[in-house]
Amino acid sequence: MSTPTARPGTSSRVYVARLKGTAVFDPLGDQVGRVHDVVVLVPVKGAPRAVGLVVEVSSKRRVFVPLTRVTAIDAGAVITTGLVNIRRFAQRATETLVVAELLDRHVTMRDGSGSAVVEDVAIEQQRNRDWLVTKLFVRRSSGRGGLGLRRGEALVVDVTDVLGLAGTPEQQGATALLATLEDLKPADLADVLHDLSDTRRLEVAAELDDERLADVLEELGEEDRVSIVSGLDVERAADVLDAMQPDDAADLVSELPTAKATELLERMEPEEAEDVRRLLAYDEHTAGGLMTTEPLILPPEATVATALAHARRQDVTPALAAMVFVVRPPLETPTGKLLGVVHLQRALREPPHELIGALLDKDIDAVLPKDDIGKVTRLLATYNLTALPVVDEGGRLVGAISVDDVLDHLLPTDWRDADDDVTDEAMTRSAHG
Repeated sequence: MSTPTARPGTSSRVYVARLKGTAVFDPLGDQVGRVHDVVVLVPVKGAPRAVGLVVEVSSKRRVFVPLTRVTAIDAGAVITTGLVNIRRFAQRATETLVVAELLDRHVTMRDGSGSAVVEDVAIEQQRNRDWLVTKLFVRRSSGRGGLGLRRGEALVVDVTDVLGLAGTPEQQGATALLATLEDLKPADLADVLHDLSDTRRLEVAAELDDERLADVLEELGEEDRVSIVSGLDVERAADVLDAMQPDDAADLVSELPTAKATELLERMEPEEAEDVRRLLAYDEHTAGGLMTTEPLILPPEATVATALAHARRQDVTPALAAMVFVVRPPLETPTGKLLGVVHLQRALREPPHELIGALLDKDIDAVLPKDDIGKVTRLLATYNLTALPVVDEGGRLVGAISVDDVLDHLLPTDWRDADDDVTDEAMTRSAHG
């Protein structure tokens, strides 16, 4: 279904859930961004007034565009008179974001016929050029009432026919909001969650499945992920930690209060908890503190076909997928003796039945858990590697460090929460220093 059109002076409705993601153009026809959300002011009485768009421009920066500067909303395009304020959008206390805060909100029908859930919001431009929220697309959540709605039935109602849009909802789902975010990469979804209120962030996180939430937590800043994990049911939080990469789970557990961390470790799967406990024993700026205990590990008798199948696993990051660590049994860390590594690029040149033991790179430098991040960084850069093995004194593989984990620790501590331009400038100064 295409986005409804609306031009000044017409009464065409624009449904916000379908407007999200629409390209925004300047008067010359150049695209300047995409619609991320719509800002409304919700009074205690009367219809809410839409005042502007939150537009995502380059580098995930979001800026505010007043609706007074919108000249047309057509199918697949929003035309503006040009972006004036390029400062990052900061929501004010009096403002409400439609997609982030009104979708999935539970409202009460004014005629006493029961409750419903908001699935979409329509705005219309009035004769005085103001934009008002006029209609709500709602779905009945219980009973049958005066509007003739059965449970699960949907209807477009006047915004004045419901109660509960103003103020903080007692309960709010996230189904409709998540539907607009399902195609986002974990890092981009983490960026969206960061911009939500504490309550709404937890509501959305609670409705993500364990794997998806684990991926997002790995991309969030310390304050946000601690807040989410602390707000989840203990069993759910432990399940999510089980789904995280051990090194990321260890980082998160180390940020929690001691009592909470102990409780979660006790509820995690024993093997996953043991990996996390081992990593917590190392200083965060050493190879042991940077490594993951779950790289690609195979015996020398495995075939190229098997190695490639492991590299295709979705839970393996691209940096770790580029290298298979070949060891003597056991194959769980700490393994038997590390024999060498097989680079993915080399494996791709060989027939599927070839044994990986014949393709070993035995000259790769391994590091000890106590080695510092400086040595790790130097070796990665010197030999153009995406990962390094970490071994104990007996040459047994205990983990691997990927280049993305090193970069994460070299960036400023608050880089996930800071403005992109601020982070870029800080790293540029560091490089020139």
